[in-house]
Amino acid sequence: MRCSRVGVLGGILGLALVLPGCGGGEATPTEQARPVLVVQPGRGDAGAASYAAEIRARTETALSFRVGGNVLERRVDVGDAVRQGDVLAVLDAGDLQAQARAAGAQLAAAEAELARARADQARFASLGKDRLVSRSTIDAQNAAATAAQAQVNAARASLQVAGNQAAYTQLRAPRAGVVAARHVEAGQVVAPGQPVFTLAGDGGREAVFAVSEAAVAGIQPGQPVEVEAWSRPGRRWSGRVREVAPAADPASRTFAVRAALDAPAGSFQLGQSARVFMTASRDRDAVVAVPLAAIQRVATGPAVYVIDRKTSTLRLQPVQLGPFGEDSVPVTRGIRAGEWVVAAGGHLLQAGQKVRAVDRDNRPVRL
Repeated sequence: MRCSRVGVLGGILGLALVLPGCGGGEATPTEQARPVLVVQPGRGDAGAASYAAEIRARTETALSFRVGGNVLERRVDVGDAVRQGDVLAVLDAGDLQAQARAAGAQLAAAEAELARARADQARFASLGKDRLVSRSTIDAQNAAATAAQAQVNAARASLQVAGNQAAYTQLRAPRAGVVAARHVEAGQVVAPGQPVFTLAGDGGREAVFAVSEAAVAGIQPGQPVEVEAWSRPGRRWSGRVREVAPAADPASRTFAVRAALDAPAGSFQLGQSARVFMTASRDRDAVVAVPLAAIQRVATGPAVYVIDRKTSTLRLQPVQLGPFGEDSVPVTRGIRAGEWVVAAGGHLLQAGQKVRAVDRDNRPVRL
């Protein structure tokens, strides 16, 4: 019985020794290529700060009456196109016309007094030749004639001012343009200089936007920009910063910036919403952008995983970055457009690892 047990144990041990020997002849399974999401670096718009903007006319004029009064008539509305010299609004000119008539009457009285003074001056001059009046009397009469002439001049100037004020009751367009805003209505009493209309002059258009105190230092007149209308994404027009406000708005604490657009007439409408793109790089085509998730932090600095097209293996490439955007970051040095970069999951990968490139729909990508 004991011998049979020993025989069984020996058989089991023999089988255990044989099995490893049989397995040793099989090849170790090779590591399969790991699928990774890849992208090609795109245009470096992530490095371009973007601002919400409004399209405005390059020349905007607040129009007002030079005299006060009751608005009798308003002849234009917002959006109306006007030509130079068109009447936009009219004041009640009754009081000013009465003042002009009064000034005319004062001029007539002054001219009559001047005629009397000159006649007396001539008569006293004749008497002086015969020594019938003293020299002081003649001098007094000459002074009276001179004063009468001054009164006439003053009355004539008053009449001219009164006539001008009567003419100022008509508000005329100083140039061709479009009425951008209306501030008064018919029947309203306005003061001299109170805005009545805002006229957007024909000609160039500008993008007006606000920047923060931290960003205004990097914006200078002449800096290139690109402007894109919200209604037409992808179509951009070039422009340049024309003006940077020297002081911040007291309410928003932002600085107003105006950028002149190099666009044909009709490309933008007044009041249209747009986006302004700015970049610190002078060579925009040399800047590419990658997703934020593609950036790897290593001891030597930021890097990205680039796929070798020939071997389908990973290479850790050090890069230099620009200012971070919302979902991407510009790469100023290290990679070029056209290379395939791992867009996500880099913390699970390592250099030299064999991978299989796929897109966001998990479809294979031909490198």
